[in-house]
Formats: sequence, structure tokens, C-alpha cells
Amino acid sequence: MPLYLLLGFSAGLPFYMFNAVLLLRLSRNGIDIVVIGFFAWVALLPTFKFLWAPIVDRLSVPGFAAFWGRRRGWIMLSQLGIFASLVAMAFTADDTNLPLVALFAIVLAFWTTTLEVAADGWRIELAPSQAEQGPIVAANLWGYRSAMVAAGSGAALLAARAAWTWAYLAIAALAFLPFPVLAAMRADPGASAGRLRSLAVGVVATAAILVTTAALTALVGWVVLSAFASAGITSESNITPYVLVACLLPFLALAFALPKIRRMGPDAPWRTSPAIGPYVDIFWRYGFATLLVLGFVSLYRVGDVLALTLSHPMWDERGYSLDQIGIADGAVALPASMLGVAIGGWIAAKWRLGWALALGAVVAALGNWVYVWLWQSEPEGWILYASVAADQFGNGMAGAVFVVYLSMLVNPRFPSAQYAFLSGFAFLLARLLAGASGDMQQSFGYDGFFLLAGGASLSAVLLLPLLARVIPRGHSAGPERPV
Repeated sequence: MPLYLLLGFSAGLPFYMFNAVLLLRLSRNGIDIVVIGFFAWVALLPTFKFLWAPIVDRLSVPGFAAFWGRRRGWIMLSQLGIFASLVAMAFTADDTNLPLVALFAIVLAFWTTTLEVAADGWRIELAPSQAEQGPIVAANLWGYRSAMVAAGSGAALLAARAAWTWAYLAIAALAFLPFPVLAAMRADPGASAGRLRSLAVGVVATAAILVTTAALTALVGWVVLSAFASAGITSESNITPYVLVACLLPFLALAFALPKIRRMGPDAPWRTSPAIGPYVDIFWRYGFATLLVLGFVSLYRVGDVLALTLSHPMWDERGYSLDQIGIADGAVALPASMLGVAIGGWIAAKWRLGWALALGAVVAALGNWVYVWLWQSEPEGWILYASVAADQFGNGMAGAVFVVYLSMLVNPRFPSAQYAFLSGFAFLLARLLAGASGDMQQSFGYDGFFLLAGGASLSAVLLLPLLARVIPRGHSAGPERPV
């Protein structure tokens, strides 16, 4: 439990720094709200973590894995990547070179996501049942949300007194703290080298990997931006529909292949392939009900993602100070979120998952809608604090239940890859819409935007009666009866 509290903390710190804190920073530096919305697309990267999750399952990090094993090796590599990316973002904190800011934000998102992939695969291996998942998920989310609050509140308070550069450097130092803890842990049972040698080789290999990753990211970004420019697409173009279609094409292809997938035997090449076998297995086990499952998971967290995208710019525009925002993100959000996670983890372990999911969606929607009241009220501290408490409580409860549900869908033969696929798809629609949040806000205002956010999350409840009939065939980590 302390281990997963620590791993959650490691992943939560950087997430806020390329998401909510970055959007607040851009707002304070005078960047247009539409461009700020585009930066929300950085959070799309975790949606596609299934593309490299099989690598985390099968390959080992040179050096680190020789002493600490494959899972911890990837976690240590990711933490070094997170530290380097945060330092780079610190020295571009004036936001005068937005392409460079975007590059470092994307690299930070990549290493944050890789850390989550390795930790999630390990968690599912360690706790394969629903009863075991509830407490360990709660511990992981306590660490994750504590770190998000520390990042959001700490960065805002530091920026109010110094500058955004110092805020990012402080969070980088804090994000690095778990690394020596992991380095001091005992060896993996299959260790083939000593601690110091493994550490030295691992650091050298990490430096090469980080430079290569940043260079490839820059190259891909240049190619994509050049292609957009050649097609006449500018910052004023609405590319959301095109991005949505491009992202959905692989999933639509699998959906059309469902009849063939269902007839496949255990030795079929698609099912045994290291690259696509884990994902084909999901469609094989759930059949056409896979489409229902994917539809449900893509709707369940839409409201929370949209609310997170524009909540901080909205507080800034409404006239709240960085000190007030820092208190809201810290002293208020942390206990409210922890209480929500605790209750969500408890009901996920004790209740039928269908009822737990329904309650989580209702409470999360109420938390999104409370921002309508905030926007229409005079800017007073207690209104901000009450709104954030309600939002974070609902977010924490729904998040804990949802993680348990996704974990129960996973085949324990492919824990990292399948959880990466499902959790990534769960946020695909939400993060695509988040990129257009600036346009939406300009169309119908902040109050209309947050009404839409809460309604989107609540709509997932309509699918629960159908979802309760879904039972996978073959070996699954899920319950033998409907949720």
C-alpha cells in the first residue's frame, strides 16, 4: 500500500504540470483562450499509450532491469524523463516560444504515461480480484491526487511569489524524490548485476533514450505542422472532427473485424501476435458487447476532463488571485478528493459495480454543475472553496470506482497492454473535446460549458442497464456474473 501511494504520487505531480497548471500559466501570460484549448490536446497522448504498452510488458530498460527488474526499471526511467521534461518546461515558462513549450509538454506527458503503464501492469498482477483492487486503487489514487494538489496548489503559490520558472523547478525536484527511494529498494529475485553497476548503466542508457525521444517528438511535430500548413489548416481552423476520425479509425477497423475475431481459435496469428494480440483478445472475449463497453468508458469521465480543462482559466477570468487558487487547489481540494477516493474505493469493493458506477456518475455531474453557480456569483473565497470541494469529491469518487471497473475488464495475461488500451480509450473522446473547449466557451459561455460537462458524464448512466448483461467468455479478471 505505501508503494502504490508513492507510485501514485510520482505520476500525479507531472500530470497537473502539463495540464491544469500549464493552462493556468498560459492564461496568466495572456495567451488566447482558443490556443489554450489547443494545449489541452497534449493530454491526448496518454490515450494512445496502448501503442507502446506492449514494449513495457516485454522489453527491459538497460541497466535498471538487471538489478530492480523490468517493472521498476521502466518506472525509474520514466521518473528521470519526468524530471528532465519539467526542468525544460521551467526554462520556457515565459511562453514566448509556444512550439517549444508544446514539445516539452508532450515529452512530459509521454514519460508520465509510461510511468502509469508500468505501475498499472504491476498493480493488476499483484491484486487480480475486485476485493483486492479496491484498497490498492484507493492508495494509488490518494498518492496521485495528493500529488496533483501539491503540484497545482504549490505551483500557483510559488508563481504568485516568484515566477513560473521557480514553480516548475520546485515540482521537478519534488517529482525526483521517489527515485532514490526506488534505487534503495532490494533487488529483484532474478537480479543479474550489482546495484551500483546497474544504476550507472541505467543512467547512461536513460540519457540516450531521453535525447532520442525528444528528437523524434520534435521531428514528428515538424512533419505534422508542415502537413497542416500545406493543407491550409491554421490555428483558426476547426480540426476537431478530423482528429476524431483519425483517432477512431483503428477502433472502427477492429469493430468491422469482430465477426472474424470471434471465430478465431487460440492459435490464430492475430491472437498470438505480441503487437496486437492483447487488444484482439478484448474483442474476442466481449464480442459485439465490446462496442457497448467502449461507448460507456468513453462517456464516463468526459465531464471531469472538460471541467479540469477550463476550471483554472475560468477562476482566473472571474477575478480570483493566485493565492486563492493555490488554497483551493491545496487545502480545499486535497481532503475533499481524498474523501471521495476513500468512499469510491470502499463502494467499489463492497457494492455491485453497476450501482457504484451510477452513484459516481451522479456525484461527479453535480460537482461539474456547481461551477455554474461559481461563475454567476461574485468572486468570494468561500464560493471558490465550496465549489472546488464539491467538484473534487465527485471526481475522486467516480475516479476510484472507474479504475476498479477498468481493472476488472482486463485479462491478467496482458495487464499493462489491456489496461492501457481501455484507460486510453476512456479519455479519447473527452480529451478531443477538451481541445475545442476554448471554442465551446466562446459559443455559449462558461455557465453553458459546465452544464454540458456535467450532462455528458451523467449520460453514461443510461448505458448501465445494458452493460449489466455483459459477461466475457474465456479467462478474465472480471466477475463471473454481470456487473
